[in-house]
Amino acid sequence: MKHFLRVVTQFFVFLYCKCLWRGLKFVARKFTGRCELQRICYNNKHGARRTHKIESSLRYSKNELLQSALSVHPDKVEKTIDDIMALKKINPDTNPQLGISLQASLLQIVGYRSLVAEVEKLRREPYDCENPEHEEMLMKLWKELRPDSPLTGRISKQWCEIGFQGSDPKTDFRGMGLLGLHNLLYFAEHDKATALQMLHDSLQPKCKDTGKIEINKPEWEQKNLDKAIGYSFAIVGINITDLAYSLLVSGALKTHLYNVAPEMPSLQHVQQTFCYLMQEFHRFWIEEDPSDIMEFNRVRSKFHRRILKQLKNPDMALCPHFSASDLHLVNL
Repeated sequence: MKHFLRVVTQFFVFLYCKCLWRGLKFVARKFTGRCELQRICYNNKHGARRTHKIESSLRYSKNELLQSALSVHPDKVEKTIDDIMALKKINPDTNPQLGISLQASLLQIVGYRSLVAEVEKLRREPYDCENPEHEEMLMKLWKELRPDSPLTGRISKQWCEIGFQGSDPKTDFRGMGLLGLHNLLYFAEHDKATALQMLHDSLQPKCKDTGKIEINKPEWEQKNLDKAIGYSFAIVGINITDLAYSLLVSGALKTHLYNVAPEMPSLQHVQQTFCYLMQEFHRFWIEEDPSDIMEFNRVRSKFHRRILKQLKNPDMALCPHFSASDLHLVNL
């Protein structure tokens, strides 16, 4: 019975999409004198609401030109808009704003696709200790996070002080490749005060019976860093990189990026989003108050679901005006 109802439901959805919806579009055009793209642009302000609707209209169009517009090269967007205007018999002189609106939204759409490819390339590039550029980035990360503690050697247990698992950080970058290092370094450079505060908080131990306890830095450094009740800063950064990556490739991050990027979203937008996610995860970790690090996956999954829920709001912008001074942490 359930299977029968599912088939019937799918049939009516198909009927609506293929017949009724096209009929409604035809009536709307005759009644308003505007095509669907015009109605979308004139009835929706710039942002995710408008761009999502334009993307859907182009994808499900029967016209090959409109379908192919979603995959044009960014350099061809302007010509594609001219072709669409000609196809729809819209005079650009009497509708100047339409061309501008369509171009901005189409640049967001094709830019998102290019951004996914750029991020994927970074993720697939493994950390190479023989590459001077990779080594330079790693050394810079150490200097940003531990400015007063010289590194005694490239292979050193000191790396655990900033949250890596062993003596050589390159093994921790396997999952996210260079993308993880790029994000951590961006955070440390562009929001240094916050990154340092998070690192400090992550190293603070916690007594299960009496709650949080204060302990001076030299004394803590003599103890086993693996027993920090917070988390391993660098490892969490790589995990949040994975979370941001999954949001990007699934398309969930379109809502945010379409609302914050005027035209083509860039790698910097993703890195700013990473910074925001790091800070929000820090707050969330404090709110959840896990008993130990073994609860990390549970907390991360719950945090992921909360971000996905927020991104279902078409007006949502996770960090609308990113600025290090505007994003503050809740200190432990």
